[in-house]
Amino acid sequence: MNKTDALIIGAGPTGLFTAHQLKLIGLNCEIVDNLDKIGGQCIELYPDKPIYDIPAVPECTGEELTNNLINQLKPFEIKFHLSERVDEVKKEGENWVVKTNNGKMFSTPNVIIAGGVGSFEPRKFPVKNCEKFENKSVLYSIKDKKIFEGKTVSIFGGGDSALDWAVELSKNSKVNLIHRRDDFRGAQATVDKVHQLAKDGKINLFTKFQMTEIKGEKDLQSIDIKNDNNEVKNLKTDYALGFFGLIMQLGPIANWGLNIDKKTIEVDTEKFETNQKGIYAVGDICNYPGKLKLILSGFHEGALAARACFKLARPNEKYRFEFTTSSKTIKDRLGVKSD
Repeated sequence: MNKTDALIIGAGPTGLFTAHQLKLIGLNCEIVDNLDKIGGQCIELYPDKPIYDIPAVPECTGEELTNNLINQLKPFEIKFHLSERVDEVKKEGENWVVKTNNGKMFSTPNVIIAGGVGSFEPRKFPVKNCEKFENKSVLYSIKDKKIFEGKTVSIFGGGDSALDWAVELSKNSKVNLIHRRDDFRGAQATVDKVHQLAKDGKINLFTKFQMTEIKGEKDLQSIDIKNDNNEVKNLKTDYALGFFGLIMQLGPIANWGLNIDKKTIEVDTEKFETNQKGIYAVGDICNYPGKLKLILSGFHEGALAARACFKLARPNEKYRFEFTTSSKTIKDRLGVKSD
C-alpha cells in the first residue's frame, strides 16, 4: 500500500503544476496516469502544435510546455505511476483507498482528479476473441520493441504511429502493414518510405483490408484479413498491433459517487472540491459557473486545491501562506540559496 498526502490522477499540465504546488507547501504526492508517458493531451494530441495563451510565454508547443513543467518539478521527488488506470476509489476511515487496474493501491486523505477529458483508451479491434490475447500478443502501444525481434508482426492503421512502427520494426522483424484504405494519413516522407520498403520486399503491404478473425489457442497463430471484394487472406503472425487512435471517456470515474454533468465533474470554486470530501477535480474535467477550458485556469484550480489538501493531510498544523520570493522555507524546498 502506497501512502501519500495527496494522489493526483492525471500527468498532464494541470496535474504536473498541482504537484508543484503541493510540494511547495510541504506535502507529499504521487501521480497516476493511464498513458505510458507524462504530458496528457499536450503530448498525446498536439505535441508539435503551438500554444499561445500561457502567461508570459508568447508561444510554445505542447511538448515544450510539458518539458518545462517537468523541469519545474526537478527539485522534488515525485513518484509517477504510468500505464495505470484508477479503477476504484473507496473511503476507509479518514482516508481514500485507491486501486488501479494493475492492482496498485494507495491510501491518501486527498485525491485530485486532473484527468483532462477523462481517460484515454485505445480504439480496439472489433473482432471476436481479440481480448483473449490483449497485453500479450494483441497490443495497442509499444513499450519494448525488442520483444518483436525475429518475429512476424502485423500492424494495423494508416496514421503516423502505424507507419513509424512499420518502418522501425522492419529492421529486425517481418512486418505486415494492413490498412483499410489506399491512402495513408501520416507524414508524406514516412508514407514514401513505407512504399519503398514494400517495393524492396521488407514490408508486406495490404491496403483496403481489415481483420475479420484471429486464430490461436494459448498463443496467437494467425489472422484473417478481408478486402472490399471479399477476398480473404490468412497471415501467420506472432503479434497484432492496432494503431487506430484514442477515444476519450470518463471511464471508472463515473462510478465514484461524484456529481457529474455532461462528462465533467461539478466542483466548488473555493477549493475545487467535489461533493465528496477530500476529492478534488481540476483542469478540463471540472465544471463550475464561468469555467474556461484553458491551461491557465487549470493552474489556478490546482493551486487552490493543493492548499485545501493541507488541512486533511496535516490536521494538527496550521497552513500559513508564504510567497516564493521571500520564504526561506520554500527556497529550502526548492534548493535555492536564501539571500
